[in-house]
Amino acid sequence: MMVNCCGLLTANKEPVPLKSVGVELEVRDHVATVVSTLNYENKEDKPLEAVFVFPLPGDAAVCHFSATIGQTQIVAEVKEKQEAREEYDDALSSGQQAFLLEESEQSPDIFSLSVGSLPPGESASIRLEYVTELAVQADDGLRFCLPAVLNPRYQPQGSGGSEGASVQVTSVPASLVPYSLSFSARVSSPRPVSKVESNCSLDPLQYLNPEQTQATVKLAAGHKFDRDVELLIYYKDAHQPTAVVEAGQASAKPGTLMGDPVVMLSLYPEFPQAVMSSVASCGEFVFLLDRSGSMDCPMDRSKRRETRIGSARDTLLLLLKSLPMGCYFNIYSFGSSFQHIFPKSVEYSQKTMEEALKTVEEMGADLGGTEILNPLKHIYSQPCIPNQPRQLFVFTDGEVGNTKEVISLVKKNSGSHRCFSFGIGEGASSALINGLAKEGGGHAQFITGTDRMQPKVMQSLRFALQPAVVDISVTWDLPKGVSVTVLSPPITALFQGQRSLIYAQLTGESSKAAEGCVTVKYSLAGHPSQNQLHFSLKPAEDTGLTVHRLAARTLIRSLEMEERERRGEQDKGVKKKVVEVSVQSGVSSVFTAFIAVNKGDGEAVQGPLVRRNVPTPRLMMMACSMQRMLCFDPDSLNGHKMIKQSVRNSSLRSLSLHEDCYSALQCDPEPCGASRSIHALSTSRAAAEPACKSKLKSGGSTAGLFSNLRKKLGALKNPHQMPPEPQDLLSSCNEDCTEPKQTPRDPLLQLVSLQKASGCWVLDPALAAALGKTRKKVEKRKPSSVNQEVWATILALIWLHGFKVDAQDEWQLLAMKAVSWLRAQNASCVTECVEAGNVLLGCNVKKDVLGL
Repeated sequence: MMVNCCGLLTANKEPVPLKSVGVELEVRDHVATVVSTLNYENKEDKPLEAVFVFPLPGDAAVCHFSATIGQTQIVAEVKEKQEAREEYDDALSSGQQAFLLEESEQSPDIFSLSVGSLPPGESASIRLEYVTELAVQADDGLRFCLPAVLNPRYQPQGSGGSEGASVQVTSVPASLVPYSLSFSARVSSPRPVSKVESNCSLDPLQYLNPEQTQATVKLAAGHKFDRDVELLIYYKDAHQPTAVVEAGQASAKPGTLMGDPVVMLSLYPEFPQAVMSSVASCGEFVFLLDRSGSMDCPMDRSKRRETRIGSARDTLLLLLKSLPMGCYFNIYSFGSSFQHIFPKSVEYSQKTMEEALKTVEEMGADLGGTEILNPLKHIYSQPCIPNQPRQLFVFTDGEVGNTKEVISLVKKNSGSHRCFSFGIGEGASSALINGLAKEGGGHAQFITGTDRMQPKVMQSLRFALQPAVVDISVTWDLPKGVSVTVLSPPITALFQGQRSLIYAQLTGESSKAAEGCVTVKYSLAGHPSQNQLHFSLKPAEDTGLTVHRLAARTLIRSLEMEERERRGEQDKGVKKKVVEVSVQSGVSSVFTAFIAVNKGDGEAVQGPLVRRNVPTPRLMMMACSMQRMLCFDPDSLNGHKMIKQSVRNSSLRSLSLHEDCYSALQCDPEPCGASRSIHALSTSRAAAEPACKSKLKSGGSTAGLFSNLRKKLGALKNPHQMPPEPQDLLSSCNEDCTEPKQTPRDPLLQLVSLQKASGCWVLDPALAAALGKTRKKVEKRKPSSVNQEVWATILALIWLHGFKVDAQDEWQLLAMKAVSWLRAQNASCVTECVEAGNVLLGCNVKKDVLGL
């Protein structure tokens, strides 16, 4: 478990070595190069070792690491991880300065940077460089995300990894992070840049040439570290298939990955419109929802009312209403344990839909930790239903520690399903969300800031309802004397408009005018199709070794996955190959690390070395321990030895009031004397639990449960003041466990909630209210020859097109289901109904727009 929330900086007010972070982003078409500069300064009177754990994109290729101390620059080398660690320790023990950068063994999007033997008064500047591809969004934007927030990762009991529990993260509230961030981006492309958007405040976009193919943008000053920095880059023309050939490194041996040219192919398959407009009427849809405590966080800090779990509930409503008749479905939810609505997937009907919706309405973020592995194992243990392709939808805020174990399980079962993943909120693990979709042959989406979850999820449902692309093959046609070694894993999924990347090493000689051709063949809904791309073998200019490094990263990740699958066998060949590729390419891996040692003639650093953990920003720390939750330093408890021991030896679970309650507590940024009440709390669990349970069952909010409790604990400023009695603390719970005020439901969701599984609506007072009319007015306008359900369904469709056309992505599938139902009724007087409906609702929606 990751602990020690506040000790170093907020409680003891000691200076932190990391002073500032500067990030420069260069985007060329869809490839990003990121250079981060971290400036450290030791203001203490003794030498320091500073440790900084931070997030990076899960698919980044970290390819450069150097340190500058005074006028001396030391460039790090990639070495086998244990060898690098030993070299680092040896350097510190001999008084030399050393720097170590290593990837977490549990998740490839967490790195640990150790800055060793920084003398008193000395400054050091660390330069870190990585390259990554930018994901294509539904609206053709390219998404870049700089993770500024590292959420604590929940580490299940007994999950693997030689690192033990996990890397230790020191974390403080985002507003108290003691270092600054500057961020600038330069974008260039053969196509004009139309706009750059962000979830953070940006200075205006500056174009660098008349063609607008180059532009720069900066993050406005004062970034608060309360969110990841997300950029969405839009080009004026649609994405086109491309090929970039990059020359090998002159100093590298021909025939090796770095010595030969490498090609990067970007493919954007276009499927026939007739196939794309059809929607499957079969499938087994399994929805897996995270209900850990962190899902109670707000979706957007500026609108604290909507929580992640609340948005997920609304999304499940839309999903359930949009499923086709004849399919099968089930809903799982997980935390420290998992639950399912049905013992096995059931056929979709009005009865099963209503039962599921009733359960979904009651779902809260009340299941504790984030153990996703066991529910996945249970889902995969269920036999697949014949002729019902399994589609798995995973909703999580991505705060898990056993990322690689989870992804390996999905890959192992990739032949039996497609996996669509959704990362909710700031700090969701890109390694987990992208890995689930990549290995599961599905599609990944991230929902952050002011994003609405519903349109992104419905896009993935459209992908899931499209016929699966099968029998995918890639063939190469190259000049004589040139051979190809494909470095990417085989393509397992193709989606309309979504990019597929292939990296390949080209060996041999050819004339500069030579051309190559790659053909991708596949079958879609029984129709064989193919896409071809011709490309020049002449290497591109000014790409450096970017393509080689991305190719190396792709090969390394594939080999790491293979090594995990074969772990336990005596064969060490795969691990050896990973280390070889990593060292040769200068790209980090789980088995290697960057090591830099200052071996200059300077004097050895004198004095005992003090370790300082540099805090990482986080939004709200879900309770892993009582110490983290209440933000105190046990050593500040003066003479209360018994309480100190109680606190140190107790995990939150042994002290907690009740699982429903503890996840709502937020870390108070100010150090407080609250710790003196811990022992009182720990002795009163038996009394507290029923009180909290009964209040929560009657509708009390967990978020409000502790407001008075916090006040009483926070009031303990005097170190000698005795804590309040347990019964007083319990009365604090009771005072605030009041029924929350009901917020009005979104009008769209209100209308959608009334739709039947078949696709129709019924004419009743609830529908009239959702349309903003009385039942009497609605019935009065109904043409006499039309039955009530047809009239109600046409009115609902008119309302959707007339008032909610901007949210069409969210209701398009359920509207298609309604239109299919209307066609099946062979209703007469549809034109008359549409005209009457427009008059009633004050709209002007044409019959053909409705699809009728």
